Amino acid sequence: MLRDADDPAPPPESASKRSAGSGLQALALRLHFYAGLFVAPFILIAAVTGALYAISPTLEQFVSRDLLSVEPGEAARPLSEQVAAAVATRPDLALVAVAPAPESDDTTRVLFSDPSLGESERRAVFVDPYTARPVGESVVYGSSGALPLRTWIDRLHRDLHLGETGRLYSELAASWLWAIGLAGLVLWIRRVRARRTRNSVGRLFAPDRSARGRLRNLNWHGAIGVWVLPLLLLLSVTGMTWSTYAGENIGDLRKQLDWTTPTVVTALPGVHADAPAAGGDHHGGQDATPPNPDTATRIRQLDSVYAAARSAGITRAVEIAVPKGDTAFTVKQRRMPGTYTVDSVAVNGATGAVTAQLNYADWPLMAKLTNWGIQFHMGLMFGLLNQLLLLAAMIGLITVIVLGYRMWWQRRPTRDAARFSLPRPPRRGALRKTSPLLSLPLIAAALVIGWFAPLIGVSLLAFLVIDVILGLLARARTAA
Repeated sequence: MLRDADDPAPPPESASKRSAGSGLQALALRLHFYAGLFVAPFILIAAVTGALYAISPTLEQFVSRDLLSVEPGEAARPLSEQVAAAVATRPDLALVAVAPAPESDDTTRVLFSDPSLGESERRAVFVDPYTARPVGESVVYGSSGALPLRTWIDRLHRDLHLGETGRLYSELAASWLWAIGLAGLVLWIRRVRARRTRNSVGRLFAPDRSARGRLRNLNWHGAIGVWVLPLLLLLSVTGMTWSTYAGENIGDLRKQLDWTTPTVVTALPGVHADAPAAGGDHHGGQDATPPNPDTATRIRQLDSVYAAARSAGITRAVEIAVPKGDTAFTVKQRRMPGTYTVDSVAVNGATGAVTAQLNYADWPLMAKLTNWGIQFHMGLMFGLLNQLLLLAAMIGLITVIVLGYRMWWQRRPTRDAARFSLPRPPRRGALRKTSPLLSLPLIAAALVIGWFAPLIGVSLLAFLVIDVILGLLARARTAA
């Protein structure tokens, strides 16, 4: 969002307000320019892969319908019978969890620990609940139980299938997205106010269609940016929780403020057990430790455990974790479209009694907000509507980036030999001309943000070095 020299001047104000506003605008313009120019390619990749990621749950339902769907029958077989059939097909693996069919046309997932798989991956055998016959098996990933197609798209979006090194691209994109967006919002608000038209707030959301050339692109760039900005801010914040460096700092902060996700206590009365670790929000789910060796006993207990959980109010789609030893079963709600809670109970397999219950209402507020944000980011909160909203936001972001580069290219000189040179950046000296009352807090904020999100700090320092070098080169050319 760059302002042309022939744009109308801002409305008259006091000298101090005008100076402060001009300084803020100049800094926002400089930041928006450099970050947009160099970071936008990473954001563009994240937007394209994010568009695929947004609709991946629906793609998964279509591609893997043979595993996920069955013809509804008259009555489902007991859960223990379904699990026993799955265990018979994979006696070489340890049973770790069961996800009963949530709807009448869904299959039951029986989950196994497989040493040959990667982190957060489990082997799932899908069973027809009406016949208790396995219909197939697949690898599932994370707490949402993503199948291979969705997992492949997820990793493409997260690290481009390049491992930990690839995650730096997505962290850079997520870390800068909110900063570029807010800087652009400052510039767009100043521009709309400068029009001196009525209903300025409404003008933020509508481009000036009378503009032509670069100004036309600028108007669409700004208006579309305002429409998608709220979603982009949410996606940026939730995306950073998955990142390597910023995500680690966010995790530490949540622990210090007691915002971590709680877990239900699985210790049985009178039996000593270690306290459960705080639950994860993203992809946790695999447990490589084999459960109790008496698998047949655990399978027989599943019916009473499932019935006890439903009697305790856990009536939505759940995953039942099979205990490793002398502890209780854990029955926890799954992340499913339209499910906004993650209630859980612990059930004594021997007696069928509920030994502990953790309702979502008892979670810390920030843990709830984190869970909702992650569900929204994954396209699972509102089902298809959620996915379409994310897809629209990604298309809008791609459009804003393309228009931004188009405007940058339109700034290039068009006469004589200079026409082949790169477009010029905004005017220099914004920080020197800004009031200390504004510049010092901004510098302090940049240092704090750079420490908390290291990739912002490193790239911001790189922008400063590039800016200084360009300034020295320009000064040398002028002197020559």
